[in-house]
This record gives sequence, structure tokens and C-alpha cells, in this order.
Amino acid sequence: MFTTEELQAIDRKYFTVIVADAYDVTLISNNTRHIWYIHSVELKDRNLCLVNHKHKISHPYHSHSRCGTLRKAIRDIKSHDEFQLNGRKPVR
Repeated sequence: MFTTEELQAIDRKYFTVIVADAYDVTLISNNTRHIWYIHSVELKDRNLCLVNHKHKISHPYHSHSRCGTLRKAIRDIKSHDEFQLNGRKPVR
């Protein structure tokens, strides 16, 4: 479950926040316009954030990563944006 402190720490200059509640966060990167959906899963021994994303509103989500915290998920998103903005190279 995301805490109030974690939700308040989301960089609202970097992201447009669509939803931010105890279990779900949906963000739009203001840099790439990619849409990100982060879901909090409470496991018996730890918390887990499932990170999904899509490039356009009309596209379906695809799995991006799994993280232990919302803060780590947001760092991964910013890293992905940097990768996209610095000339993503084709995968062969």
C-alpha cells in the first residue's frame, strides 16, 4: 500500500497525476507523454509495485518492471524517459 508521504512525494512538475491512491498510481510523463500505471501489491513478506506503461492513450498497457517501492518505480520511469529522449537505438 502506498503511504500518504509517498504519494505526496510524486514530482508533479515532472508528471501529470491522473490517479494517486493507496493501491494505484497513474501518471503521464510530461517529457515523453508516456502513460504509467503503478499498482501496489501487498505480499505476506514484502510490498511489490507492478509497473506498466504505454506510449499513447489508445495503446494497451504492457509490463515494464517490478519494484519494491513507489520511489524506485518513479526512478525507473525517469530512467526510461532519459533513454527515450537520448535517441533510443533499435533492438535487432
